[in-house]
Amino acid sequence: MIDVPNMMRQEALNIRNTSDGQQIFDCVRKKYVALTPEEAVRQNMILYLANIRNYPVGLMRVEAGMKLNGMQKRCDILIYGRNRSPLLMVECKSESVKISQSIFNQLSRYNLVFKVPYLVATNGNDTYCCKVNFETQSYEFLYEIPEFETINNL
Repeated sequence: MIDVPNMMRQEALNIRNTSDGQQIFDCVRKKYVALTPEEAVRQNMILYLANIRNYPVGLMRVEAGMKLNGMQKRCDILIYGRNRSPLLMVECKSESVKISQSIFNQLSRYNLVFKVPYLVATNGNDTYCCKVNFETQSYEFLYEIPEFETINNL
């Protein structure tokens, strides 16, 4: 398991109250979105990846769409390398959802489309990262999420 600090407690967040409830500014989508428990985890991960692991916000996509078995699906965070090929995919769950094998199964299904070498699953409390070995069709769990420059140059 990886220790990801709660960046939302350390950063000044752009949260506003509206008649529809609280909203948080998403620096990737460049708009306010509803502040749900899952969105809080997603925004924390975006801040962590950008501020601590040095992933450029301009190379991130939130809720990247895909067709999988004829159905429209979306992954939470997809990060591209400077050459525009996908590098890392993150699945975010609310804190009340336990990170389980079914979440990694979901990431694996999504990865049939994106073919990223790194997968991350987080609920804000527990975060796991693995490197995909496409040749052996296996996963190696890592002790940290790699820095952007480390995997961008592979």
